[in-house]
Amino acid sequence: MVLPKAIRNLITSFEKLPGIGPKSAARLTYYLLHVPQSELDEFSEAVKNLKLKTVTCSICLNVSETEPCSICADGGRDKETICVVEQPLDIVALEKANKYKGRYHVLHGAISPLNNIGPDEIHIEELLNRAKNDDINEIILATSLTMEGEATAMYLAKAIRQQDSHHVKITRIAHGLPVGADLEYADELTLGKALEGRREY
Repeated sequence: MVLPKAIRNLITSFEKLPGIGPKSAARLTYYLLHVPQSELDEFSEAVKNLKLKTVTCSICLNVSETEPCSICADGGRDKETICVVEQPLDIVALEKANKYKGRYHVLHGAISPLNNIGPDEIHIEELLNRAKNDDINEIILATSLTMEGEATAMYLAKAIRQQDSHHVKITRIAHGLPVGADLEYADELTLGKALEGRREY
């Protein structure tokens, strides 16, 4: 069956997105085919404005509408603490917890030799410059708890210590069991990290 070119093109575009295979791409395309034109127009306008109406903050490298971003511009935030994350979405998750009141630094990735991503491919140099030039007391390494995230955290800790002249404190987010989790379903690495991170009760 020969598909109309417009349908083929959209399916191909969807397939380029992470986690979208050929079947999912086709389902999304045919779903949109039955959506009113006004909703399609809104959708296409939102996609078109995604890059046109956002900027990368020159301080923390978060994606924002303003320069600097609202977090860096907030005088009430703790300027002496930087929380290092892999992606802008990580900031959204941390802000929802409403426990952290410092500033951020977005690496836009993690060190992954298997994917040919080395330290020069992510924003490590900018972090080191901030640690050196700003009056920073603590850097929290909040990279993901994967092999890539752990490797990135280790690399950052070593790089910061090598250049550190004012003894900035380097911390790592706690590892362990999520709230509501059963011990029997936890893997060995998670249980090990939970035991290592135990505190007095």
